[in-house]
Amino acid sequence: MQYALISLPAMGWVVFSYSLPSKASSSPRVALWRRLQRLGAITPKAGVYVLPDRDDCVEAFQWLAQEVQQAKGEAVVMRVQRFEGLTDPQVIELFRNSCREKYSEIASEVGEVEKDLRDSKKSKSNAKILENLERLRKKYEEVAQVDFFEFPEGAALATKLRGIQQALRQGTLSAPKVSPVMVSEYRNRRWVTRPRPHVDRLACAWLIRRFIDPKAEIRYATEPKPDEVTFDMRGAELGHQGSLCTFEIMLIRFALSDPALQAIAEIVHEIDLRDGRYTRPEISGIDAVLRGWRYDEFSDQELESHGLVLFQGPGGPGRLSHRSPECPVGGQGQLSRCGHADPANQSG
Repeated sequence: MQYALISLPAMGWVVFSYSLPSKASSSPRVALWRRLQRLGAITPKAGVYVLPDRDDCVEAFQWLAQEVQQAKGEAVVMRVQRFEGLTDPQVIELFRNSCREKYSEIASEVGEVEKDLRDSKKSKSNAKILENLERLRKKYEEVAQVDFFEFPEGAALATKLRGIQQALRQGTLSAPKVSPVMVSEYRNRRWVTRPRPHVDRLACAWLIRRFIDPKAEIRYATEPKPDEVTFDMRGAELGHQGSLCTFEIMLIRFALSDPALQAIAEIVHEIDLRDGRYTRPEISGIDAVLRGWRYDEFSDQELESHGLVLFQGPGGPGRLSHRSPECPVGGQGQLSRCGHADPANQSG
């Protein structure tokens, strides 16, 4: 197969090819093959591995090339705009076939879990079902991370996994009674929450500034001052209720129902409560970022600033398709996984 650079607009691809000494042991070859599989690379021709032209994909191939060279082999990484005799839709279809095969394998196992769920008695079998569900959730996330074109098979599988989770908990979680309030009543107010904000409080701070009051003053302290709106702290006006985290409660109270916000709520819920209720591919990555921040000497304000970028900036956990009717901020916003006895020890 030949590679030709052309001036016409195209998707853009990054290609990796390598060779190892003929006398090399099989271990490096097997290790490289496994790495390429985990990266989601396709092989339109033997010995040629392709990924979309993205910075992370280029970097991954460059690391592989370095490993090959350290093993006394030869490797090349190149960017191409188009393959001769192979259109972009055909290349994308190769990626889809690869993902479809992996999703299909997981879906088959999910079908077995669904059968077990129908046949189970909750008092006996749910623990095993949850164990299998967590295993399949991790397998799904591994595939979803390299599902570069977000094929519908992945979304369908995610829906099935969430359905099983909800079925397992049906009847065991009582929805708290939450009274709605008007956003206008909370503008020009001062807010307070616990120091060292983590996922729940960071998401709430972003929500406050994005949908309630862009000029809100948010203070981090253990004791509130008079007339401050308290959230996610002991005795807070806005806090955990029942099985819901503070971010979820705020969505209900302020009647914010954009689907992108619901997706963020699932991510925040799972990272904060870790009850296995939701499965989303973004959870593990965002959780890793937040855990990394805990090791840095950031002030509360710096943590909030980083959180605003995480939830609002390009590459964040969701994308708002439109703004809420109550939203005071003009224009479209962009968004791109504990116990409750002592709120002072909550992680959110």
